[in-house]
Amino acid sequence: MKQTLTRIIRNVKSIKGNSLAEFATTTALMATLAATAAPKLSEMSEGTKAEKSRNEIDKIVKQAGQFYQDTADSEGRGRFPNQAKFNKSIGGPTAAGYDNAGGSQGDLAAAVTASNAHTALIMADLALDGSDGWQNYSDTPSNNWRSVFGGYDDGNSGVSNPGEGENEWLGLFGDEVLGSTFQDGHYVYTVVAGGGTGSDVYPPVVYVVDVENAVDFNNVLEP
Repeated sequence: MKQTLTRIIRNVKSIKGNSLAEFATTTALMATLAATAAPKLSEMSEGTKAEKSRNEIDKIVKQAGQFYQDTADSEGRGRFPNQAKFNKSIGGPTAAGYDNAGGSQGDLAAAVTASNAHTALIMADLALDGSDGWQNYSDTPSNNWRSVFGGYDDGNSGVSNPGEGENEWLGLFGDEVLGSTFQDGHYVYTVVAGGGTGSDVYPPVVYVVDVENAVDFNNVLEP
């Protein structure tokens, strides 16, 4: 027993610990590394969220394109989700949108004017007209946009939920809602109405954006 105690004491005495100066130096190095790495990690996190948001927008647009093709086959003309007909807008210069008849040359000219006015508002929001655009969820956009999946209410007068009735976007995703990766993000869309008849017909156009920053996160589909 005495020999065992002697051996333990000898082993303990032989262990050399770090000095206080060494410990302080190590701590300082760790703090420096942490301070240097933190911004990089933050950038990686933001970059990952941005990529995910763009991918989700692409999924929404892809589903819209498939829906358009399906309705073209089943209804005679393609339309996008929640459009009553191909020549009825969603969003636009007024909250209720507008209709493009195009039954005569005069009607067609009026329809084109309405579509151009709608498109101009979208171009302003996406900063494609030289303006600053819709870069923050708290900004009020030029165009009236609609929530893709519903349930969005931040008091922003430029965004509204889908109207009464079935939300056809939900059906395309099996009633699963795609949520933005950003805390203040949300996916919204607008449809510039098609119009015309016969050889003068032109298709609707759908735009999808993330309200986190519509200028950076957007996609468009024109059949």
